[in-house]
Amino acid sequence: MSDTKKYLVGIFDDDDVLLHAVKDIRGAGYEISDAYTPFPVHGLEHELGLEPTRLHTAGFFFGATGLTVALSMITFINKFNYPTNVGGKPFFGLLAYIPIVFEHTVLFSAIGMTVSFYYLCKLWPGKKPKIIDERTTDHLFALTFELDNSKTSAYVSEVSDLLKKEGAIEVYQKEV
Repeated sequence: MSDTKKYLVGIFDDDDVLLHAVKDIRGAGYEISDAYTPFPVHGLEHELGLEPTRLHTAGFFFGATGLTVALSMITFINKFNYPTNVGGKPFFGLLAYIPIVFEHTVLFSAIGMTVSFYYLCKLWPGKKPKIIDERTTDHLFALTFELDNSKTSAYVSEVSDLLKKEGAIEVYQKEV
């Protein structure tokens, strides 16, 4: 079984035109599969109806894990593994270990969020990227509509006409 999918692609040359087109196309009731842009377009995720990311929540839990690991490691080393009484100082002086705890929190959070991001986006070494149009990495914008067996030629014609009306400089079908 092939992993290829067929898409209707509309190419735009301006981000404001793209944003307006997304709003009008979604308002007309058509489902946009994805948008490809050479740089982040403010408000595009809202217009596409995408849910906000929960990656920051994962970052909090990874950071809390790093904090717990650092405090546990410091406690174990200072109280049980190698207790050293220097000048009557306590075995566990929390203020002295704030830099270590902070660095562990940041390290665990950064590594955890990076790994989570790659996992959620299905990015791994050696994966062949799905490139709709090479020009979207340079200066053009693309909107894609997935074409499955339920989509008729009338649907393709309607969406193509709507894309052209909304300012698409090019509309074509592509199998990726």
